Amino acid sequence: MLQSCNVPSLSTAGTGEPLLHARFLSLKSARKVSLLCSSSSPSSFPLSVRSRSSDLKHQSPNSSERSLADRLRLGSLLPDGLSFKENFIVRCYEVGINKTATVETMANLLQEVGCNHAQSVGFSTDGFATTPTMRKRHLIWVTARMHIEIYKYPAWGDVVEIETWCQGEGRIGTRRDWILKDFATDMVIGRATSKWVMMNQDTRRLEKVTDDVRDEYLIYCPRTPRLVFPEEGNSSLKKIPKLEDPTQHSRLKLVPRRADLDMNQHVNNVTYIGWVLESMPQEILDSHELQKITLDYRRECQHDDMVDSLTSIELDDSIDALQYNGSTAITNGSPNARQQNESSDCVQFLHMLRLSKDGFEINRGRTEWRRKLSR
Repeated sequence: MLQSCNVPSLSTAGTGEPLLHARFLSLKSARKVSLLCSSSSPSSFPLSVRSRSSDLKHQSPNSSERSLADRLRLGSLLPDGLSFKENFIVRCYEVGINKTATVETMANLLQEVGCNHAQSVGFSTDGFATTPTMRKRHLIWVTARMHIEIYKYPAWGDVVEIETWCQGEGRIGTRRDWILKDFATDMVIGRATSKWVMMNQDTRRLEKVTDDVRDEYLIYCPRTPRLVFPEEGNSSLKKIPKLEDPTQHSRLKLVPRRADLDMNQHVNNVTYIGWVLESMPQEILDSHELQKITLDYRRECQHDDMVDSLTSIELDDSIDALQYNGSTAITNGSPNARQQNESSDCVQFLHMLRLSKDGFEINRGRTEWRRKLSR
């Protein structure tokens, strides 16, 4: 049910001709379904595609009251009504130089399926995943923490199946979890979790989640805790220390684009991921790929702010210090540090985003990178 004020809303379309259908579809089979409306015979398509078309048409007895996007979207609540599942095809503009989806693409898909989940239960009719009581009181959800793990990046043309659900998280917030699978193989390719808090849209101050708001969304949540990361001591729980100056890498005075702003006139939370990666050393980007990212959101960023992106390697106890100078690694205090760095499959970095003007911290993060497989 949750997406934050940082989450882009999927606009609904009231009516439209069949040729407009493709604008709302997000995977190959759905695009084929749309062609059924433009003179092609249903018998010319595979049975699985035709059956999904039938499912889309008959998901709800009140389908005529739903938006065109809702009726054509290849996603729905699961039978118990407590989670939502949707499939997406990876488009050419969502992949990077390796022809696989970028982490920003994956984060955007998480936001999209979360927002669609909220819409499917009647929330977010005016934008984001707000309940009726929240809208009356001008309350919105904002992201407090996001943790994403990607075990295998989908390639251009792959279909990703994402299941999401929401749960209470104490008195001051809630959480949303996701499981990502390769639709063709049913293999889990990623997991993610997030924490959200409630903010007054007018005062920009955080507020406790009241019982009336909690009652509105908990009826759509699992009755018992369902954690996507049930492992004890998993990375999603790990505290992120503040990154202190001087840092090893930086990109200064990054400027939000108009396209980075959401409907609440502040920077979308996926933009922060891109800013964090801006200060990553190029030699790591060339040799490794991101497998885990955790971000703590601490302050809003507005359209007229400038942002500094700071990064330093996070050292384990066996290495006293490790500094990068251009593309050359320099070690201090441990004669084996260089050898450990070169042979290690994984490396971790700490990150901070701060306002360029006054140095106030916007976001702190941790990333973990695995060595790319030889092609």
